[in-house]
Amino acid sequence: MIKVKNLSFRYRGKSHIFRDFSFSAEAGQIYGLLGANGTGKSTLLRLLCGVLAPESGEVEVLGHRASTQKVAMLCEVAVLPEEVGLPNITTLEYVRITAPFYPHFDHEFMTKALAAFEVNPDVRLNSLSMGGRKKVCIAFAMACGTSLLLLDEPTNGLDITSKAVFRRLLAEWATPSRTAIISTHQVKDVENLLDHIVIIDHNGSIVDASTYEISHRLKFAVESSAEGALYTQPTLGGWATVSENTTNSESNIDLELLFGAATTHREEIKSILNPSTKYPQPRL
Repeated sequence: MIKVKNLSFRYRGKSHIFRDFSFSAEAGQIYGLLGANGTGKSTLLRLLCGVLAPESGEVEVLGHRASTQKVAMLCEVAVLPEEVGLPNITTLEYVRITAPFYPHFDHEFMTKALAAFEVNPDVRLNSLSMGGRKKVCIAFAMACGTSLLLLDEPTNGLDITSKAVFRRLLAEWATPSRTAIISTHQVKDVENLLDHIVIIDHNGSIVDASTYEISHRLKFAVESSAEGALYTQPTLGGWATVSENTTNSESNIDLELLFGAATTHREEIKSILNPSTKYPQPRL
């Protein structure tokens, strides 16, 4: 599905965002892409859809070099940018004009998604709030029926009810032949949807592991004492902790704790989540 090998990239006059960065993604998985501001999450999504070209290295999507932007690739990639700009037309007009570029566009899904988000398709797009425009773009991106869905901060601007609708629609969208990559800071909005977690910093990837691996290699718990934990945060009733899971029993992942542990104890987390000895993730 996606192969990124030895990628180096920088914007003109700036220092490198990526240097010899490698990453791969398989079909049938939803990936969470996490990182601090400026670490390259949005840039990576732009490289994957071919808007940006690497300085060196390879970015291959669906068997195509992404930067060539072949039609065969573009019609199988849907992108939701963090900031959406839409023309002064109705949603129905937008779909009529744009949907033909996507051979698997699902009009029934689009209608259902707009109804779930309570968006009137006859209202002009530029009259909608930021949240309303985001809802239309989410519905459209999923309705495209593409093999790859790239989402940049999809829940920004959504209220609590709409976030629940987003999660339900994404779960319905997912199939064994589709891949989604979600770049987000709002980890609580998506953590129960993810199959694989990638955490990046300026030195590359810290975490690149399935949720199954993470839940069996790390233990997330609330303890009365912080003693012996790899990473801690004070919480009501004690300490929220991350430690090595020595029992191989499944632990419920807390993405905020994982991110804190990964960014403050980089080498320890990388050592525990050693990709050379992966657990096979069960298929349902």
